[in-house]
Amino acid sequence: MTVGVLDLTVMTAFLAPAQSLATRYANSPTASCGRSAGCVGCRFVDAQENKATMQRIVVMNPKGGSGKTTIAINLASYFASRQQTPVLMDYDPQGSSLRWVKKRQSTQPQVHAIAAFETDARTTRSFQLRPPEGSTHMIVDTPAAVDARHMPDLTRAADKILVPVLPSDIDIHACSRCIRDLLLVAKIRREDNRLGVIANRVRRNTLTYQSLIRFLQTLGIPIVATIRDSQNYVRAAELGLGVHEMKSYVAREDVEQWEPLVAWLAEPGDTRAPVASGPPPAIASGQ
Repeated sequence: MTVGVLDLTVMTAFLAPAQSLATRYANSPTASCGRSAGCVGCRFVDAQENKATMQRIVVMNPKGGSGKTTIAINLASYFASRQQTPVLMDYDPQGSSLRWVKKRQSTQPQVHAIAAFETDARTTRSFQLRPPEGSTHMIVDTPAAVDARHMPDLTRAADKILVPVLPSDIDIHACSRCIRDLLLVAKIRREDNRLGVIANRVRRNTLTYQSLIRFLQTLGIPIVATIRDSQNYVRAAELGLGVHEMKSYVAREDVEQWEPLVAWLAEPGDTRAPVASGPPPAIASGQ
């Protein structure tokens, strides 16, 4: 699990004089230890526990147009509709996930967004990428043309890694390279149950679909979902929704196809790779 950087408020509290501490937390709720309302130690522990329990899901495929953003925003929509607190971290300079979040209405379950493709010289990278306290899921929407050298930074702390692939020869070839780089460069192990493939925008009973399934079965990587080519994803995205938030009689078939994916995400994965000392750097598409 990800071990995040100290919240700046807590860090300042550790360095502040005793009188400043008392003033800073005078109106704080009761601490976890049951002692003074402003127990700094409890605030630090609580912050670390929140980050330790947050699931980090990375959606990755260097091939543009594979449906990474569609998968990412619909995951966020699913968790939000289940009273969870998801965060979308958008590394794609196109900012599609960020625009989707901005389209959501105030009456809809909240999804927080982080524009990871932007850099701000006024603050640290760690502070910029810090998820809100209490976040339950971090969904990382990666850009197209990610260099294999950047994959370890993006996936090191990931609990689950999803690789969407379309049923075409070009996409199958790109997917094979992506899986190769994840296994050999990012050092993702098949037996850790962290890596899954999504057959995306498929039309069953077609030759290209059959070729895709045959290819995926040779990888030794689980096919965690088969998502049909449906206009419901387009309509939902235009409204800042996911298919799980559409009327059930409209999107029932699409919602059902997500059940195996949701079940796989709930399975434990083994994240044995060492945790990075800092957040992933700003990663530009095509570099």
